[in-house]
Amino acid sequence: MSDQAVPAVSSPPASGPKERDGRALQRPLLLRLLARPEVGVFLGAVAVFVFFFAAAPTFRTGSAMATVLYQSSTIGIMALPVALLMIGGEFDLSSGVAVITSALTASMVSYQLTMNVWVGVIVALVVSLAIGAFNGWMVMRTGLPSFLITLGTFLGLQGINLAVAKLVTGNVATDDISDMEGFDQAKAVFASSFTVGGVQFKVTVLWWLGFAALATWVLLRTKYGNWTFAVGGNKDSARAVGVPVKFTKITLFMLVGFGAWFVGMHQLFAFNTVQSGEGVGQELIYIAAAVIGGCLLTGGYGSAIGPVFGAFMFGMVSQGIVYAGWNPDWFKAFLGVMLLGATLINLWVRQSAARR
Repeated sequence: MSDQAVPAVSSPPASGPKERDGRALQRPLLLRLLARPEVGVFLGAVAVFVFFFAAAPTFRTGSAMATVLYQSSTIGIMALPVALLMIGGEFDLSSGVAVITSALTASMVSYQLTMNVWVGVIVALVVSLAIGAFNGWMVMRTGLPSFLITLGTFLGLQGINLAVAKLVTGNVATDDISDMEGFDQAKAVFASSFTVGGVQFKVTVLWWLGFAALATWVLLRTKYGNWTFAVGGNKDSARAVGVPVKFTKITLFMLVGFGAWFVGMHQLFAFNTVQSGEGVGQELIYIAAAVIGGCLLTGGYGSAIGPVFGAFMFGMVSQGIVYAGWNPDWFKAFLGVMLLGATLINLWVRQSAARR
């Protein structure tokens, strides 16, 4: 009998649950949805809609909804670039009075110089973009918070609007330009109406939704969108990997200027004249719509769809209170509650998604 050892045959290990890499685990669909910045405001908008639909019978009519959408669009067109700027880590306190500056410029250039209104429109665009570029350049050049820079611009434009209007027109309002050459064409672009199912809607609703679709595409599908999130998250890290921080932030401020120009043109061609003292306080509405829409003041987080629902909530509340027959003074109280509630909900959603 040989002394050679017979090798033992080892049995295969018992089958059991395979170990999975935690990185490969996919979070449940609900948590992934909750992590989206626009989900909270969407649910809030649905709740507000249901509330006023039940509380105010007039709110259920097509004409009432057209008014709500119009009110929402004039806020939403400006809330979109403001939201992009906030995602980029900055915000602009001068956006409200910049709307009036743009409208005043177009009106006075056209009327006082007796030129085609399109000349005034183009000059106003240049002025609005220059204001945005100035804000962005000052923020990048000085390193001061955008709050301080744009607060100075806000006060400066507020004074310039009143002083120049009085100096040029002798009044706090501009002259009526409705009989000037090019007015009808400009009105068709910025302030016309269209009819759907017997209900008349303002063209600003289409512009609003179109700008929202474009902004969403830019954020999610372009290099510039990546740059916007990067500079808002950490500009030093973004600069280290080659992101043009200065260019990105200045152009974001210029986008706010473009939004101010567009809304200013709408106001001018919708009402034919402009009150130079208006616009104060609107910047807070735009910022609140963006915050309610899921954008953070700290930057690096948000979407373009969220501010659409945020602006829609503002439109529903502002008009719903009137249709319900309540005192419109309650509007600001509702805004404060919505802003605080949306901020807390967004904070809770982000913390819950991060923990899981």
